[in-house]
Amino acid sequence: MALLKSIKSKLVVFATVASLIPSLGLGLKSIKSKLVVFATLATLIPSLGLGLLTFRQSEAQTNANVTRELRALTDYAGREMEFWLDRRAHEAHVTAASGAVIEALSASYQRRADMLAKYPGALARYLQSVQGKLDAIRELTVMNASGKIIASSAEKPAGATLPDEWPQNSVTEGLVITPPHWNEQYNTATLSVAVPVLSYDNVLMGALVAVLDLRNLQPHLKSSSTSPPGEVFLLDPDGRVLIGTLAEGETMAQLDGPSLRELLARPGESMFFKGLTRREVIGLADVFHEFPLTILAERDRAAVYGDWIELRNMLLILVGMLVLIVAAAAFQMGRSIVVPLQRLMRAADRIADGDLEVRLSATRNDEIGHLTKVFDQMADRLRRNHAEIMAAHEAMQQQNRMLEKLSITDSLTGLYNRNKLDAILADQLARFRRTQRPFALLMLDIDHFKTLNDTYGHITGDKILAKVAQILLQSIRSIDYAARYGGDEFIIILVETYIDQAVKTAERIRTHVEKLTYPAGKSTISITVSIGAVECRSDDSTTTAVFSRADNALYEAKRAGRNQAYFSR
Repeated sequence: MALLKSIKSKLVVFATVASLIPSLGLGLKSIKSKLVVFATLATLIPSLGLGLLTFRQSEAQTNANVTRELRALTDYAGREMEFWLDRRAHEAHVTAASGAVIEALSASYQRRADMLAKYPGALARYLQSVQGKLDAIRELTVMNASGKIIASSAEKPAGATLPDEWPQNSVTEGLVITPPHWNEQYNTATLSVAVPVLSYDNVLMGALVAVLDLRNLQPHLKSSSTSPPGEVFLLDPDGRVLIGTLAEGETMAQLDGPSLRELLARPGESMFFKGLTRREVIGLADVFHEFPLTILAERDRAAVYGDWIELRNMLLILVGMLVLIVAAAAFQMGRSIVVPLQRLMRAADRIADGDLEVRLSATRNDEIGHLTKVFDQMADRLRRNHAEIMAAHEAMQQQNRMLEKLSITDSLTGLYNRNKLDAILADQLARFRRTQRPFALLMLDIDHFKTLNDTYGHITGDKILAKVAQILLQSIRSIDYAARYGGDEFIIILVETYIDQAVKTAERIRTHVEKLTYPAGKSTISITVSIGAVECRSDDSTTTAVFSRADNALYEAKRAGRNQAYFSR
């Protein structure tokens, strides 16, 4: 019988077996009392023993009919496979008897040097031409009597192990060298057939090996008009699916070991198992006689028993109107239980997916109503907790961003600090070693800044530093970097810049700073800077080396009289 998985179907069955339970009152506020009252009403249901016996007999008859159909399906597939193999063997024999194959093997057999260089290439092209006309053949390979490959239609021929002695009727009959298996090279199921190649005077010179694609056999495994319903699959000895007549859009899985062993232990007998489509099926297996190959026929269990289930329902209807009335009552009762539970389940799923804006209204005064109220309280608490957590998270994110900015910037000028400068320069140096893309470094300081500090005070000095930093940011590109190196010293890293462009940038900065004046009481302070410019070199092994060269250039600018840019290549 069909499995009873829903609460509604369980209530229907409960009603049929509850005929011995007396009526226990009319209180209908709890789920338990509803079930008891429903069981009391079920005392009117007649015995269903006769119906169950009829179902069992119908099931046995259905099993017998399906088994006969599956046997017919495996027999049909076996016969079609034999016919298909005969046709493929005939094609291989015809190819083996062609003049191109015989002449190439004759040259190899007679070891004629003038012919050996000519035939393999021509024979390979001939084999490729023949293969292109035969859909079922994936590879044609010609081998001499010693098993050496002479030519093939494939770049990587599989070859085969030839028998020491061919049978007397080998001229008309081929030999299956390898049983069907999954071919990794062609990503399909194949089998190989070898046929002998005889010279014009009937001397055995070698063999033609044909690798057959079993997918070509798939349309022949069953006939849409004459075959019984069902699906047919060919399995290797390990239970792996080689080909099958699966419906379009469905996928196949491997048959589990216990099911395969039981099928092979009971050939021709039907059994229920988890099929290759991962559905419950009824099927049987048979072994192909030509080579180790299992033919598996199966039908979907639900489709097979559809008529049987319909007959069962008809018999249930005939039992009487009382069964219909109780079933309707059970359905309504089940619905009154299942619908609110499904509502709670959907709400719980939404909360699990992160949607906390779920609100339910309790309209019942029973266990489900109480559960709905508790659920709403839980959802409200979750919303409050989530809001608090998100607010704390946002505050922490802002603090982290502020701390990150403070860790890499100078608080006075807003430029990068010394630690960030070291990291940037190290990154640029590593990038230069990888890509050979140059960069330039400007080191500058404010001329006579100590005197300005001593004369006008540190507050004025800080304001001058901030003004100079602002000029630096306005004078460089968005891809360049400006940092405060320490005191009144600044560093600028110009990305992908040669020394010539760096000097122009340095001169532009010097000019802008020279135009800058700062009022201090009744006097006006003139500000100038000295700049040292260097370009990265292949011998710059460390950041210290680059800083040292820039410092030397800055020293030269000061020694030359300040308020100028000095560059060093």
